Parts: sequence; C-alpha cells; structure tokens
Amino acid sequence: MPKQATPEPSPRKKTARETRATKPRTLAIDIGGSGLKALVLDPQGKALDERQRVKTPRPATPKSVLSALEKLIQPLGGFERVSVGFPGVVEEGVTRTAPNLHPDWAGFDLEGALHKLTRRPVRVLNDAGVQGFGVIEGRGVEMVLTLGTGMGCALYVDGKYVPNLELAHHPLQGKKTYEDYVGQAALERVGKKKWNKHVRKVLDQIQPIWNPRKIYVGGGNARLLDFTLPKNTTVTDNVAGLLGGFALWKNEPVQQ
Repeated sequence: MPKQATPEPSPRKKTARETRATKPRTLAIDIGGSGLKALVLDPQGKALDERQRVKTPRPATPKSVLSALEKLIQPLGGFERVSVGFPGVVEEGVTRTAPNLHPDWAGFDLEGALHKLTRRPVRVLNDAGVQGFGVIEGRGVEMVLTLGTGMGCALYVDGKYVPNLELAHHPLQGKKTYEDYVGQAALERVGKKKWNKHVRKVLDQIQPIWNPRKIYVGGGNARLLDFTLPKNTTVTDNVAGLLGGFALWKNEPVQQ
C-alpha cells in the first residue's frame, strides 16, 4: 500500500502583537496617588497586552516608585519608547510638584531616571494631560478633569495642550481648594451623595470661566458620579490615561 502523506500541521494563529506592525511599541505608564499602571501600545496606539497595575508604594518617594515600576513592567513585552503620565507639574521631563506622592519629587529628573531604567527614550507629561490625548477631538476648547486621589485638570485648544494647569490647588470657596472638595479625602469625609454635589459645583464653576466646548471627566472615581451631567460633559474610561501616551510620540515614523 502506498504510504500516506503526513498532513501538514495547521498554521499557528498569530497573536494580536504579531499581526500588527511591530515597531515602535510604546510603554505607557500612569503614575497615580493610589496606583501605578502600565500597558504596551502598538504603532497605531492600540493595546497589545492586558494592563498591569500595582498599588503606589508608601512613602511614594522617587526611589520606591521607580522600584515598583521596574517590577510592574517586567511581565510586559518589548517596547522601543516610553510615555509617562505624572500627577504634578512637569517641565522638560523634570517633576516640580507631586502633592499626592512625596516632597522628594520636587526637581526630580523622572525622564532621565526612566531612561536609565529602561534604556529607551522617555517622554513625561502631567497625567491629566496624557489622559486628555486619549479622548479629545482636537476642536475648540476642550477640558479634562480627573477624579482620583486628587483632582487633575488639562486644557486643550484645537488639540494643543496647555501645560500644567493645576486647577486642583486653586481656592474654590474660602481657603478650600477644588481638590479639597472632590479629592479622595473629601469623598471619604463627606460620603458619596455630598461628594457628587461637590463635583457638580466644580463643573458649574468652570463652565463660565473657560467656556469649554467639551469636558471629559475621568479618573478612578468618575464611576461614582450619579447626577445628570451637563450636555457638553462626558465620562471617559480610565484606561485613557495610558492610551493617551501614544500622542506624546505623534508624527514619529512607524517601522514594519
């Protein structure tokens, strides 16, 4: 009897990572007051892997946060560049303030430290600014508010970012700041019902000052909002804080 041919093995199904252009991949990092998150994005800005998250170490010094980030990114795949959202003022990769982390962040070269850690080019921006790049339409005046440990804020004009608008620390009523009203500490102090009233007051306050065409509300506590939002206001997915990291490398070439 003729020998039967051995059937060819079925080709292995390619993973999402393999079926897309592979370079440059962006490691997106979101440093928050309560959590550190990381994700690798493909050259089109789409997630390649599941988001990784760990609690922000305490005390949240640069040394402890960098150590936690090193462990956080180990399970993720390869990448050619790094984008970072940081909860404070950032100037040319150097962090100037970090009210919800630690005083040691004042004047810390985060860009340089992460470049040394990853051996990849790094870009750092305020975290609300990065989140906005993940959701804005790029038309007119758009504003992003993030509700988490503190309150983040970012402003855009025709898609261009206005850096380091720290609205959270501006007085809202008497000596109390915006963050005093809607940060995590306020939520725990006054409860969800009254906290929602505070958020509504903040939204009402900013409307006649900046007259934004669109307001995007994100952050971990945005899911707790239970009132009818103004017509120009939208709640966004918190993963935008990572996806927006792609925009920090806009116009860079894609390699096949």
